[in-house]
Amino acid sequence: MALAGITNQDLLDAQVELWHSTFAYIKSMALKSALDLGLADAIYHHGGSATLPQIVDRVTLHPSKTLHLRRLMRVLATTGVFSVQHPSPLGDDSSSASDSEPVYKLTAVSALLVGPRRSHVPLAAFVVDPALVTPFFELGKWLQRELPGPCIFEHAHGQTIWEHANGDAAFNALLNDGMLSDSHFIMDIASKECAHVFQGISSLVDVGGGLGAAAQAISLAFPGVKCSVLDLDHVVAKAPSDTQVSYIGGDMFESVPPADAMFLKWVLHDWGHEECVKILRNCRKAIPPREGGGKVIIIDMVVGAGPADPRHREMQALFDLYIMVVNGMERDEQEWKRIFVEAGFTDYRVTPVLGVRSIIEVYP
Repeated sequence: MALAGITNQDLLDAQVELWHSTFAYIKSMALKSALDLGLADAIYHHGGSATLPQIVDRVTLHPSKTLHLRRLMRVLATTGVFSVQHPSPLGDDSSSASDSEPVYKLTAVSALLVGPRRSHVPLAAFVVDPALVTPFFELGKWLQRELPGPCIFEHAHGQTIWEHANGDAAFNALLNDGMLSDSHFIMDIASKECAHVFQGISSLVDVGGGLGAAAQAISLAFPGVKCSVLDLDHVVAKAPSDTQVSYIGGDMFESVPPADAMFLKWVLHDWGHEECVKILRNCRKAIPPREGGGKVIIIDMVVGAGPADPRHREMQALFDLYIMVVNGMERDEQEWKRIFVEAGFTDYRVTPVLGVRSIIEVYP
């Protein structure tokens, strides 16, 4: 049945829009291929711009696949991972072979794929790993099952993501490296853009802080803050020893060691409402009153906060669906407020200056 007012051109435009969603996974897999091949590093090696032959010289590629790499580069350039400068069609006979080749350049996006400190390669590689991608093939079936039940990851693999990580050393390394890379990136920005959040604090516990990358960044940026990391015994057993940060084995659902401030980066979005309330109640017990400088600092998403452009809003929506892989959720301000009030806090402040994420200060 034709819909009134919709023209053939509308339908053709709609087909393109539908195909954008249908073929979106090609973008992800093109990016994964770029990571696997080290394409950004190859361009970076040549000073940030390189021709295809120069890229081929730096990557492992069968010579018969050079044409196919050119097609991959076209997708990566079209989607903004790289930019491309095409040769002039009016080149003279004296032009060299390299002058007739397109030149691929790093963009702000691919700049995140090079260099040790701000590299997003580990996190991107984790997100597009088959173990994380395949559960979403089961999303429709999972939605037909009654709660409570296994998360999407467990529905697909027969075990939780944490159990899978414990039994698969390579996946566990991928997970830890991904979290480390994000901590290095976001804490470098947070310590500059939100320095006031950490000033006046003499001690801080990074709750569920893993190997302590975030706590190490805070300790480095604010030497006057004594930083500790709380995580499960088997996690802190792998923590580095050459750091000013101390590590404490424990369970945030049981208790949290005392400090002026509790810090939770990308922890609470892994858990449901009741679990978040329990964690934050333990945090509240461990900090002094507000007049004594006590607070909880959260880095997480506040859906609807931050830039109002469609790309930010879309990313928040996509991330909310993504975190369902572990039965987590991203929350809007009212959902966060309900958790804070139920956990016994009296006030909070949202500072949306971290892209799609925010810093939330919660006061007893």
